[in-house]
Amino acid sequence: MRCLVAVCVFALLGACTSELAQRQAFLNKFVGHPEQELVEKLGVPNRSYTTGGVKYLAYDDRRVALIPPVPPYGPGPWWFYGSYGGGAPPQAVELTCEATFTVANGVVKSYTLRGNACG
Repeated sequence: MRCLVAVCVFALLGACTSELAQRQAFLNKFVGHPEQELVEKLGVPNRSYTTGGVKYLAYDDRRVALIPPVPPYGPGPWWFYGSYGGGAPPQAVELTCEATFTVANGVVKSYTLRGNACG
């Protein structure tokens, strides 16, 4: 059983790594290109801020994931999550990833990712 759990954890980590690599490959295409091209492809940013001649454009990616319920184990009625052995009701988790691009002289210079769903 432990082996199965370990395989599942590594598979999920591999999927996350793959998602991060795909996201970075997509966003890397904009570095060195005009700001106008970024806005044409990704749309109007959720937020923007300019300071010292440098512009920051933030794009948010938000979604909700549902974690299925965990049935209790051990004695106690199946519907009572506080019974011996625990269990848990289903949970909704908000996943977010913010990509913030740095633009100077009308050209995308770099980007940063922040959030629990970036990869």
